[in-house]
Amino acid sequence: MVLGGLKIRQWKHWEDSIRLETGKQRKVPTTSLNTGHAHHTLDFVKQRAIGFWRKSAVVSWMMSFFKQFYGSVTKSDYTAMRLGFIMTHCRSNQDFDFHKYLMRTLEIDFKKVVGISWYLWLFVVIFLLLNVEGWHTYFWLSFLPLILLLLVGAKLEHIITRLAEDVEERRTDDPTAPPVKPSDKHFWFGRPGIVLYLIHFILFQNSFEIGFFFWIWCSYGFHSCIMEKVGYIIPRLIIGVVVQVLCSYSTLPLYAIVTQMGSMFKQGIFDEHTEATLHRWSEQGKRKKKHHMFSHQKTKGEQSNAIQMQDMANYRVGETSTAEGPEFVVDIITTSEHSNSKQTQNLS
Repeated sequence: MVLGGLKIRQWKHWEDSIRLETGKQRKVPTTSLNTGHAHHTLDFVKQRAIGFWRKSAVVSWMMSFFKQFYGSVTKSDYTAMRLGFIMTHCRSNQDFDFHKYLMRTLEIDFKKVVGISWYLWLFVVIFLLLNVEGWHTYFWLSFLPLILLLLVGAKLEHIITRLAEDVEERRTDDPTAPPVKPSDKHFWFGRPGIVLYLIHFILFQNSFEIGFFFWIWCSYGFHSCIMEKVGYIIPRLIIGVVVQVLCSYSTLPLYAIVTQMGSMFKQGIFDEHTEATLHRWSEQGKRKKKHHMFSHQKTKGEQSNAIQMQDMANYRVGETSTAEGPEFVVDIITTSEHSNSKQTQNLS
């Protein structure tokens, strides 16, 4: 998380330069602003979508795979995705601090990344049960986080490429249309949250591999029969370090910005004060709604009892003889009022 945060903080000067440029463009005529709007996505489309070979799915995936190792996010990528997010979710606030929003969402996701769920413990149990002599289970399972990490990184890079291709296909001149259109359709099963679960599993499995090695070393010694041969130990440790650095410095920042290209914004779009205020308003609204429903039920019950009382009185008056009339009606009304009062008290 420290390495990922350092990587994302390097984008801060991009955010500052973009906001400064936007402030200058706001002082010039609208035509110049539209020209600047188009210029933001020109480099993004050129770097990600222009080219004959990029139209091939195999070549596109291969380029996305190798892209995660160097310059995973460029300034043109950041600018285009930032503009697409603002135009989609907060069009009225062109000065929205996208970088600060990324840092807040990363801090929120940090709580999930460092947590341990039941399915992770279940995997640990299976992992320990597969430790059979001669299988070298620990060695082969050390490749699982690496394979998943490379797959996730390639997928996130390919999503950026698909966003650029989508811009190239739409080719709209509408200045109000977002140049990059966020959508869940680019993610696995239309759910951006799956990426976080995979990163969670990758980091947990990799940490467990390294932690388990040092636990065996400190508890039973390096030459214990539980410890495997040096030829299997060294590759495991090298893979663990590679996974840790690559996930922290490349995949995690990629996740932080690419998952903002989903159809919905995240909780981090509100600062702590605003989030607390909205939560307080929500609780007050629930209490008022509950009180209103109770008052409505009480009023409705009283009206129903009054109508029933009047019907009973009218019905009895019609059936009763003149000798029984006035006294009998008074008795009916008194009984009904007592029943109404008792029902109201029970409702309260």
